[in-house]
Amino acid sequence: MNETIKKMRKFDPLIETVFDEMETPEVRIWSLEKYKLLGHYCHIFTNGMKNKWNQLVYIDLFAGAGNVKIQENNKVYLSSPLIAMSLPIPFSKYILCEKNEKRFDALQKRINSNFSHLNYKLINGDSNCCINEIKKSIPRFNKNNTLLTFCFVDPFSLNLHFETIAKLGEINIDFLILQALHMDGNRNVENYLNINNQKIELYLNKKDWREFYKQEKSSNFVKFLADMYESSMTKIGYKKGKNFHQIRSNLKNLPLFYLSFYSKHNTGINFFKKIKNMANQQFKLDL
Repeated sequence: MNETIKKMRKFDPLIETVFDEMETPEVRIWSLEKYKLLGHYCHIFTNGMKNKWNQLVYIDLFAGAGNVKIQENNKVYLSSPLIAMSLPIPFSKYILCEKNEKRFDALQKRINSNFSHLNYKLINGDSNCCINEIKKSIPRFNKNNTLLTFCFVDPFSLNLHFETIAKLGEINIDFLILQALHMDGNRNVENYLNINNQKIELYLNKKDWREFYKQEKSSNFVKFLADMYESSMTKIGYKKGKNFHQIRSNLKNLPLFYLSFYSKHNTGINFFKKIKNMANQQFKLDL
């Protein structure tokens, strides 16, 4: 068995907990695959980079409440920020942003109860609007303080401005971004083609995207968005490569969204490939 997989199995990112009466959003069971992939990536990231950088920083732009309840079985699990805080080798600093006040309050209380020993910054607001505050919260990089940052981006829709990503991309940072290309993009293509709708314009930071879509003469809106997004990421220094993992519905095996990874370095790409291979081989069997 691959040694990397052996090491990762020592940390199980699917951490079941108890219902605590605080805000706990319901999610579908396929979200566990997302959390498992994220947790394993964070684990390989902190293990692999701990001796190469002075600080490792974790950013969560849509942090949520810290716990989620699975709709299909009512079990409660830790979600992305608390999974990242539960690592055997934690990040040096956590920067967590959440717009919803109830979820933010629950996240704050859960961190205070179980993870107060960690270095963290909580921001109550829309990450698209708070990006300057988020960026200022990242420690400064210099020859005496080298740092590497990983950012998880988990929006429920295409409500993510490319300008938000581009501003963070000015520093040494890797991204794992949930792209709701099927469950939002494909389902609402007619709405987005309306000239008065700016959602895709903000998502791609491209006002004339409709002209490019017409020129392609293709009805595959999902592929168009994925290609345009990767092109935009390449322009700000990220490597090409279609590094994504598709999450599908457990009910009808329909595609829902992609977890897309972007890095400026081959090491990050290789880490993600190892995790993606593990996901393809084992995650669905485990669930």
